[in-house]
Amino acid sequence: MFKGKKVIDLSLPLAENAGYEVRPLSINRKTHEEGLKDHMEKFHVKPGELPSGGQGYAVEIMSVATHAGTHMDAPWHYGPVCEGRPSPTIDQMPLEYCMGDGVCLDFRKFGDGYVITKADIEAELARIGYEIKPLDIVFIMTGCDKKIQPGYEEANKRFDREYFKQPGLGREAVLYLTGLGVKVIGIDAWGMDTSFPAMQRQREETGDTSGVWQAHYAGIEKEYYHIEKLVNLDQLPPFGFEVICAPIKIERASAGWVRVLAFVDEKQ
Repeated sequence: MFKGKKVIDLSLPLAENAGYEVRPLSINRKTHEEGLKDHMEKFHVKPGELPSGGQGYAVEIMSVATHAGTHMDAPWHYGPVCEGRPSPTIDQMPLEYCMGDGVCLDFRKFGDGYVITKADIEAELARIGYEIKPLDIVFIMTGCDKKIQPGYEEANKRFDREYFKQPGLGREAVLYLTGLGVKVIGIDAWGMDTSFPAMQRQREETGDTSGVWQAHYAGIEKEYYHIEKLVNLDQLPPFGFEVICAPIKIERASAGWVRVLAFVDEKQ
């Protein structure tokens, strides 16, 4: 199916002390020695009697938010109702939305606080010469992932630090894309909206609350799923590649971790 394609990983790991997380996560790593001890106690054997040659197993026990690492938000995250019906949770996402042709729109020229509009998307589509079709998977490239490369451990855990300064989609942009039949949108930034400080400034300066989390809340009007904290979008062509992005099936969850893979022609 993917002969002649190179695979590009667009995902961040679940990692302790990562600069791109604001919710702490922990990983309790059980060692091979602990696994060996467990085998010896459960099966009443000596190490040399095990088919492993005396080795034990390793396992990790994690405490982690569903919105950690590269993850996909479901409509349940935006509110309890979507399109007048109960909002789908991540385990209810139709799998046909998770596989499709990819489109990468370059908005790296925009800075923190900029709200990407329908006109911006139309202009970028005209520039690359592409017409969006239903079930295309659309990526929004901001370049924010480069602020955490190569050291995941960089201390950027406050919203006012560099990684969290970003442009984001506006409500009209989301509704424009979903109106064309798009069900999945991804971004290489911490969130789909512009930064929290930028939203706060806009609210304080204008008194207008319509800009608060507007890309998320557009999902109340029109069902869509979005992927946050992507990386390596700069390795993609504007279009002509395929994407697989099936989230982990967590019961009744607002999001699920996702390994996003792009398949690009080796000749590109």
